[in-house]
Amino acid sequence: MNLEEAIQNSWRRIDEGQVATYIPALADVDPYQLGVYLFNIKDNKRVCAGAAQTRFAIESVSKVISLLYAIEHLGLTTVNQRVGTRQTGFAFNTILNMEITRETKPLNPFVNSGAIVISSLITEENGQSPVDQLLAFTRKICHDPQVSLNEEIYQSEARTGDMNRSLAYYLKAKGTLTRSATSSLETYFKQCSFMVTCESLANLGAVLANDGVAPWDGERIVSSAAATYAKSVMMTTGLYTESGTYSVRIGVPTKSGVGGGLVAAAPNYGIGIFSPALDQAGNSIAGLDLLERLSQQLHLDIFKY
Repeated sequence: MNLEEAIQNSWRRIDEGQVATYIPALADVDPYQLGVYLFNIKDNKRVCAGAAQTRFAIESVSKVISLLYAIEHLGLTTVNQRVGTRQTGFAFNTILNMEITRETKPLNPFVNSGAIVISSLITEENGQSPVDQLLAFTRKICHDPQVSLNEEIYQSEARTGDMNRSLAYYLKAKGTLTRSATSSLETYFKQCSFMVTCESLANLGAVLANDGVAPWDGERIVSSAAATYAKSVMMTTGLYTESGTYSVRIGVPTKSGVGGGLVAAAPNYGIGIFSPALDQAGNSIAGLDLLERLSQQLHLDIFKY
């Protein structure tokens, strides 16, 4: 397919969204950007267009990576004991189920409370901090040694992250966090501040699409069980309150971040997209439009297989 033409068709949607102004460092990002990178793991072909090599904050797409890392190091049983897998009809910073039903774990690993719990499970190992471990793992699974922590974005996240602080202290009071709220939040804020490209995310999607095996060298990076689990949760909860809507319209496991990134793991494809103008739910508005076009034209919908 013609990616440049697809970008032109989706570009018109940018004006319907806005950048994540509640994080000051993201408020200055130029909204008029749209890039895409496709990794065809069957034919080992890679194509890109637009702002495919522009670096941006990974934000909530990092939740996929920390989830995979936690599963690999602690096991799926342990992760399931601490975080659920259910959808929520509420915002990504909700903790409503724990307040109303007195449950002891967040609904899923992609709401902020669940992601903070996942981050808290990662502890210092062999002299490496949790952040260093996640950075090294991100570089590996994204096949991108240039992934780095953006200190300005991290400080901006930390200064304005009072809602996440309230979630963390609530979780700590309930005995849900395994580390202190402060250290858990530091890990979470920093992992969200890693800088990636569309190519980075396409590589991540390609590993998931290839059942946990890196298609560039054949190394198994995560187990088949971890890859399947992550894709399942991406399908049901990866796009915040719009997850069900886009599961029907696109039919591809996808995770978004308020930095404008999208990672998708489709049959035979890893896909990375970037466009920082967001819809009301916090998803890239032009990015999802582009992903929907790709799904239709490349016949990616998993429910048609």
